Amino acid sequence: MSYTVAVRALCEFVAKRGDLDLRFTPSPSALEGIEGHAKVAARRGEGYQRELSLEGEYRELKVRGRADGFDATVPRLEEIKTHRGELERQPDNHRQLHWAQAKIYGWLACQRFALKEIELALVYFDIDRERETVIRARHDRKALERFFTETCEAFLSWAQQEAQHALQRERALASMKFPMADFRPGQRALAETVYKAARLERPLLLQAPTGIGKTLGTLFPLLKALPAGKLDKVFFLTAKTPGRQLALDALARLDPGLDTPLRALELIAREKSCEHPDKACHGESCPLAAGFYDRLPAARAKALEQVARERSLLDAETLRRLALAEGICPYYLGQEMARWSDVVVGDYNHYFGLGGMLHALAQEQRWRVGVLVDEAHNLVERGRLMFSAELDERSVRELARSAPKGLRRGFERLARAFRTQRQALAPSAGEAPLEGVLEEVPSTLVGELTGLTARLGEHLATQLDEPVDPELMRFYLQALGFARVLELFDARHFQCEFERLPGKPRETLLLRLRNLVPGPWLAPRFEAARACVLFSATLAPTDYFIDLLGLPAQTAWFDVASPFAAAQLRVRAVSRISTRYRDREASIEPIVELIEAGYAACPGNYLAFFSSFDYLERVAERLAQKAPGLVQWRQSRRMGEEQRRAFLERFAPGGQGIGFAVLGGAFGEGVDLPGDRLVGAFIATLGLPQFNAVNQALRQRLGALFGESRGYRYAYLYPGLTKVIQAAGRVIRDEDDRGALWLIDDRFDTAEVRGMLPPWWEIERA
Repeated sequence: MSYTVAVRALCEFVAKRGDLDLRFTPSPSALEGIEGHAKVAARRGEGYQRELSLEGEYRELKVRGRADGFDATVPRLEEIKTHRGELERQPDNHRQLHWAQAKIYGWLACQRFALKEIELALVYFDIDRERETVIRARHDRKALERFFTETCEAFLSWAQQEAQHALQRERALASMKFPMADFRPGQRALAETVYKAARLERPLLLQAPTGIGKTLGTLFPLLKALPAGKLDKVFFLTAKTPGRQLALDALARLDPGLDTPLRALELIAREKSCEHPDKACHGESCPLAAGFYDRLPAARAKALEQVARERSLLDAETLRRLALAEGICPYYLGQEMARWSDVVVGDYNHYFGLGGMLHALAQEQRWRVGVLVDEAHNLVERGRLMFSAELDERSVRELARSAPKGLRRGFERLARAFRTQRQALAPSAGEAPLEGVLEEVPSTLVGELTGLTARLGEHLATQLDEPVDPELMRFYLQALGFARVLELFDARHFQCEFERLPGKPRETLLLRLRNLVPGPWLAPRFEAARACVLFSATLAPTDYFIDLLGLPAQTAWFDVASPFAAAQLRVRAVSRISTRYRDREASIEPIVELIEAGYAACPGNYLAFFSSFDYLERVAERLAQKAPGLVQWRQSRRMGEEQRRAFLERFAPGGQGIGFAVLGGAFGEGVDLPGDRLVGAFIATLGLPQFNAVNQALRQRLGALFGESRGYRYAYLYPGLTKVIQAAGRVIRDEDDRGALWLIDDRFDTAEVRGMLPPWWEIERA
């Protein structure tokens, strides 16, 4: 059986040795890398071939890839690498890896064009200075063939193991049975639709009620389509931690029925997996970076051995335990294991973000991937965040006092530019607005930032062996992110916002480049996936998601009919109360009376949702005064995972009390409280974003892009009601659940709002 491997993966597997060393970073972004390659190619002659596809074979191994550049007149093959900082600081193992890639491509080119010898060139392009450093060497055909053979031989036993796993996996998935006794009502139709969409390679928007079992109902058919549709990997992407756990639980249910265990990997954020946050990522600082690539083969083999022997998933804790046993970094072991896993469970950002690792790997390795996007209504706002950036005057002022002498003047100049911009916001009479939108990005401020960033990069490149001020590095990474978003910035899809923040001895300015429509940057990620399913209980109206996410025109839509009956959920719209900001004070007492009466009629566990922490606290305090015996617990700002877990544990079976939460927060979705763990919910808000200058500018921009009538709906109504429906979905989780729901606001009685609520609800006026 043959096994196909990309040139880069082959070389990284065989030739990468020594320490994990990120001191020659931060490396350019993927976009900067593409632009750097294009600039180098533009300087070459007419006969220069860019991204030349090459392939070859050694025994059962097929090796393929795209060489960066080839000039047949010399002949010369170029391996182009973009970088920042002084090249002499580049670690030796980086250079060795680059030569290994060039030699493999060199042999493939010699074979294809019948060359007796070839010139290989490593072209290092400094993206800040736009300067090339070229290192050349001539190689004869026989020497390159020998290197190719030795490299392939070193990889071959692993390749044979991987080919055998792929064959066994496809056989196992082809005969896989649904792990439950039967599908839940509506779940079979959901699964069949996902399977058909994957076979037809059509993106799918799938709306299905909360509690129907969407996680298992989407994973099962996409895995069934893996051998039939010739997919290589499945990526399950979530917005929040609970979604990852649901996916891992579903995979654990599927695995026992398979002859060959699935290799399922959980990826988490770097800051959550770092064992030594006080140390830098190189061998002289962090013990888990020292000799990383020398110890990686053993860790990699043991990880896969454990999956096969114990049928265990490579969740974050398992991966951490394996990594620490071998003395290497858990985060970067996870990055490596993504190459050898069948299913990867991670965050949206791992695939859709500017530096999305999973997307970059899929492109580099030419994987055919199936992508499942959990709770996909979140992708609009998360997509905006991925392509947004901000700078804070406060950090600039602090660094102007503490930065090294050679940088201090640059920070002082940038601080003055911030101050000038802040002063320009103050009108001649009256108070300056606290937040708003600028007509254009301040050019003077950006100019100072650009110059400072370049000098800061040079400074960090010369301080590789000395401790770096973490605030200085944090600012540098933030400045680079700002520069990357600035490259994307246009007046149609972005706006430049400001926020004046109070402080002592004086206020500061926050400058934000905010993406409004992420579609143009998400679209290539959808196109790169062989199958893509976005699912949620709230994906209507479809135009909203297609317009803002950039989904292809051929995207299919399927709405799974609710299996729940109106008798299961008593829904009451309380139209006598307004929760608008101007009416908030007057609403507190009636809401307290409503909660107290509703609880007294049917004691149990309830959730009460509000539009802000301030509103929540005021209602909760008043309820505590009126009904001191009624147990309550509250969501607080900046809750950690342990605190969130403790909040949910209060909803015990047979319990009684009220949990107060913010609509759209951690407890408004992705929370499963079946049976009498939750018997009802009070939603005291329509969920609309605040009416302010920033959101009004968003409304106008969306109206200009998609039609004036859609401006208000896209900016306010649809995002708000999505939160309401998600929160309401916590109450009824299966066909045996019963509960009550109070929708508290007079606007719930309007035809437009009623038309967007689930059709199976029978709404009473209260």
